[in-house]
Amino acid sequence: MLAVLQRVARAEVRVDGRVVGAIGRGACLLACAVADDGEEDARWLADKVVDLRLFGDAAGKTNLALADVGGAVLIVPQFTLAADWRKGRRPAFTAAAPPERARALLAVLAARLAERGAPCAQGEFGAAMQVELVNDGPFTLILDSRERPGTRPAAGPPP
Repeated sequence: MLAVLQRVARAEVRVDGRVVGAIGRGACLLACAVADDGEEDARWLADKVVDLRLFGDAAGKTNLALADVGGAVLIVPQFTLAADWRKGRRPAFTAAAPPERARALLAVLAARLAERGAPCAQGEFGAAMQVELVNDGPFTLILDSRERPGTRPAAGPPP
């Protein structure tokens, strides 16, 4: 799975003017399932998000994880992370997992976050969403489950 993680002071996502997901302090996670992802990719991503030390301690060192600060996660489905933009002017999204598979993998991601004790809110899969956040830092990471130790090589956009 591909993800852009942003440490946030707060974040919310709206669909048709209504708030469908909102968090206070924590992480906004733009998440994309790619075609060859499996449940192990979703669980790895959730574990990584929960375990990463994203927040400053009393000395100002980035030593605290979500649980240490009572943080939450806002998952925003974002299939465009899998875009191949190298040819022409219109990105292709064929590397993204088909919608039903992607929806299922994002559900595994959310369930694993909850299982690990991270409160989780979500955007609406397949909807046109407006995401509003206050990036705390800014502090932004790009995560790719294919880059975890012992897995297939990171693919980047398809050829």
